[in-house]
Amino acid sequence: MRFLFSLLLLLCSSSALAKSIVDITGQTVTIPDHPQRVILGESRMLYTLALVIPGNPVAPIAGWPGDMAKYDPQSWQQFTTLFPAIKAVPQLGAGALRDLNPERVLQLKPDLIILPRLAKRGAEEAHFRQLMQQVNIPVIYVDLRVDLLNNTVPSLKIFGEVFNQPQRAQAFIDFYQQHMRAVAARLATRQGAKTRVMLHLHLGRRDTCCTTVVNGNLGQLLAFAGGDNIAAGTVKGVFGEINPEQVLAQSPQVYIATGMADSNNNNMLQLGPEVTAAQAEASLQHLLAGQTVLSQLAAVKNHRAYGLWHNFYLSPWHVVAVEMFAKALYPQLFADLDPQHTLEQLFQRFLPLPVSGTFWSQLPQ
Repeated sequence: MRFLFSLLLLLCSSSALAKSIVDITGQTVTIPDHPQRVILGESRMLYTLALVIPGNPVAPIAGWPGDMAKYDPQSWQQFTTLFPAIKAVPQLGAGALRDLNPERVLQLKPDLIILPRLAKRGAEEAHFRQLMQQVNIPVIYVDLRVDLLNNTVPSLKIFGEVFNQPQRAQAFIDFYQQHMRAVAARLATRQGAKTRVMLHLHLGRRDTCCTTVVNGNLGQLLAFAGGDNIAAGTVKGVFGEINPEQVLAQSPQVYIATGMADSNNNNMLQLGPEVTAAQAEASLQHLLAGQTVLSQLAAVKNHRAYGLWHNFYLSPWHVVAVEMFAKALYPQLFADLDPQHTLEQLFQRFLPLPVSGTFWSQLPQ
């Protein structure tokens, strides 16, 4: 503890602060004009950093948790192959925000900390932030995982301000808003009841049925795309559970599951970089066939069952998921919509990576 407070005193006088920004919580925070040692509250912010920072997107990053390597090893491999220096960024815990150890963070001498807004905030997070504030290390929040419709664009602007890349951030914002507005405009022309849909998180990962999301995150995007979420009357928060009997009673017209590739677990829905279309399709078919309740749904029997890459839920790449939702829910209305083309444009125009893999799939006829 004596070491910790000695380090705190040292850091109190170590940073030259230069500009103020308003973070996603509405707080005005003074930050370095050109931060050189940034700590991220999750490494999957790399999805967004790569949109904003040219060249090596982690050049200013001094540390982060290991969540991308743990939950998206395929993207992690792609990024580290292209930018080997990424592997040298110190990892702070296995992947959760609560793993950020204040003493370890201070040893890395950060000049800025960027934390994600979470659906639930714990005491550890509040304590961590309080300690950082005591030593004048600025802490700002972005939101790329909860209130996506309202906070994605402001969060992109914050990244642009922080890393002095407002033009690059705005270029992607223009692309993002163009595609989101096109979906909204098309939906405004339709009449009649909305399509009833079930959104099932992590098909195959859990034994119980069924974890879902409603008021935020992918659930919010599904509603934006015109979906009538069957869990909306039951789940009051962001995430929740619906039981098999409720699923059958609601009889969704469309079923959408999320998954992400795990080469060590064939019982998970395989989607994402390095996954072939055949693998994704076979995985969805295999997992649904083994679900006693889900396999009886009319949506499954009518082949209106889909798989979506789960990691769309925490980056602006989710604009592609919105198009996929819209096309799945209203195939005639969006017959000319091509989410794959949007994905390719996103990669080619804004990311250093080549586009590869399979990010959604449909139960074969």
